[in-house]
Amino acid sequence: MSKLRILSRAQATEAVRAGRVRVDGRIVRDPLTPVDPDRARVVVDGRPARRAGWRTILFHKPRGVVTTRRDPEGRRTVFDVLGDAGDGLVAVGRLDLATSGALLLTTDTQLADWIADPVNAVPRLYVVTVRGAVTTTDVARLTSGIVDGRDRLLASAVAVRKTSARESHLVVELREGKNREVRRLFEAIGHVVTRLKRVQIGGLELGALGPGRFREVTREEVRAAFGYDRGPLQ
Repeated sequence: MSKLRILSRAQATEAVRAGRVRVDGRIVRDPLTPVDPDRARVVVDGRPARRAGWRTILFHKPRGVVTTRRDPEGRRTVFDVLGDAGDGLVAVGRLDLATSGALLLTTDTQLADWIADPVNAVPRLYVVTVRGAVTTTDVARLTSGIVDGRDRLLASAVAVRKTSARESHLVVELREGKNREVRRLFEAIGHVVTRLKRVQIGGLELGALGPGRFREVTREEVRAAFGYDRGPLQ
């Protein structure tokens, strides 16, 4: 059902185990049961499960919401903000609670996996504010790479817009997207990030899109923005 893009994997597993799913008229309770979604008749809660049409959106995630479908702590999620507009979509990567900006959501799981795969080095551009003055030495450390635990963190480019003893404003480009990478990079050189906003993913710019707003992205835009050439977009 996750392949049909009507439920997440966790939701599909829960539905199957609860006996809410029939395949060709028979109740299935094992989530690992092999099913060909293009041939089998799958019914969930008495309703036929049909593959959702291709759809991708660029969303301006506000600060203070989490990038998940359901949050065990009861915090507001990006899907709460999107409402019905988020049906059938999966988020491409994540932005943490305090980070705002460009978040891509799609029904195309193959596309989502391709963008998120570090081997494809899709650039993500962030506008960052940190405490204290960032020096040329700091920039050199960010772009040469920093080891943090088991991870090697690396900014592919850093531009200082303004710096003072109080705070610095920068634009940072990443191409791997490790967990909390921008914050961890600056923590490693002694600067606390006070504001973080992603303004671009691949060739898709956030532009004037306001917090909590989204726009539809076409197949042609996806191909141009990411150089995605895996054949027809699903």
